[in-house]
Amino acid sequence: MADSVIKIELNAVIVAVTGREPQVLIDPDQALPSGPFETEHPALEQGLRASSGLPLGYIEQLYTFADRNRTGGGMRSVSISYLALMHAAIAPKGMLWSSWYRHFPWEDHRGGVPALIADVIMPGLDVWKNAASSASQKQSRTQRIAIAFPKDMRRWNDELVLQRYELVWEAGLVSEAARAKTKTPLGTVLAHDHRRILATAMARLRAKIKYRPVVFELMPEAFTLLQLQETVEALAGLRLHKQNFRRLVETQGLVEETGAVARNASGRPAKLFAFRREVLMERAAAGTKLPRSG
Repeated sequence: MADSVIKIELNAVIVAVTGREPQVLIDPDQALPSGPFETEHPALEQGLRASSGLPLGYIEQLYTFADRNRTGGGMRSVSISYLALMHAAIAPKGMLWSSWYRHFPWEDHRGGVPALIADVIMPGLDVWKNAASSASQKQSRTQRIAIAFPKDMRRWNDELVLQRYELVWEAGLVSEAARAKTKTPLGTVLAHDHRRILATAMARLRAKIKYRPVVFELMPEAFTLLQLQETVEALAGLRLHKQNFRRLVETQGLVEETGAVARNASGRPAKLFAFRREVLMERAAAGTKLPRSG
């Protein structure tokens, strides 16, 4: 039987932030970097570093995806996925960088609530909710929608990326859904189930930056506090309160002044800072809630 043949592969969500945009590495077929599972490395993480040929910083195992027919062709495919961060967007030959908001345009709230939520997503979810086969199912769908896409956007939870994607998928609002009902693509599709994998990585990283200083793996050796704030905003898809953000960074003791300044074409020079890596050995970084603006 076809299901008796199982293909095991590794794939990676490799993230960098450039030009205030979080970027993910993909191939020309709109797929995440992937390769066959090998046993020559003592650890899968080492295999990922060796096979990518990239200066990867932070790496963690993300999830194992093993749904039936996730890649088509009758063969069952299991993907062991990783999240990896790098501070410079260096693309190997044949690969390219893609802003993750091309694939999830409803997740970027830095310029306000995206219009497509009210214009496209909510009407589609409302139709899906009302098509429920029972009162209990309708109630369940209503609750899921209210949590993922709250009417009061001040209650928007930036970490619920996967839950929101699963809702629009179930409602047939994305073209890769099994029962897609839309003729207009809602975000750029990735191959196979790779948009779901990316959603999982986005949610993990948005949660991680609130309690562990992984954001510094995306920064150059020296940076301004504004650059740091813009990087966090890019990942969270939210605007942050400037003074509160700086106070938070400084009180946690995560950075130190380098003594140098960044000279811009206009405005006064800004102090350059560096991440205090020894702080990870001194203490665990305190968990925190991002100081949203407005």
